Amino acid sequence: MSYVDETYYAQLVRDFSAWPDGEIGDPGTREACRMVLHREARLLDQRRFEDWLALYAAQCVYWVPATPGGDPRREVAVAFDDRRRLEDRVYRLRTGHAWSQAPASRTVRAVSNIEVFPHSEAGVMVRSNFLLSEWRAGEKQLWSGWCGHRLRYRDGRYEIEVRQVNLIDCDQNLRNPSILL
Repeated sequence: MSYVDETYYAQLVRDFSAWPDGEIGDPGTREACRMVLHREARLLDQRRFEDWLALYAAQCVYWVPATPGGDPRREVAVAFDDRRRLEDRVYRLRTGHAWSQAPASRTVRAVSNIEVFPHSEAGVMVRSNFLLSEWRAGEKQLWSGWCGHRLRYRDGRYEIEVRQVNLIDCDQNLRNPSILL
């Protein structure tokens, strides 16, 4: 993780611990951000992992804290994956040898309460709630919480720099979170 250093960690903690008060009012910006989140959910539900990964910046992080308000410098996380690790996950899921996904999960995600806030470096912070229903091997499991995304507008589109998934039960036994939440 060459770009993930102490400065990167400090910025993550700053960005995801104190959300600004003033939402962006521009309907075009809000709609573009909503479309990114809804597309991301659809691609994951359709198991189109390569297309999902294309939504992410070259330098990105997918972070699922193991405690509310977690700090990845000081605490274990459910997941803390840079771009290389995300590529590894997608590759492994495609091999057919990912035992925790045999048989593969079927999922459906609902994304709601989308709020868009300005970010200091020509990007935006997006906060949303989610409910994820997973069906695998005859059992249904529900995942719920809120997501924080840091998006940057580059080359005519928003790309995901950071996705933080905050499960409401993150500090409990999660029982095989083998899917991309």
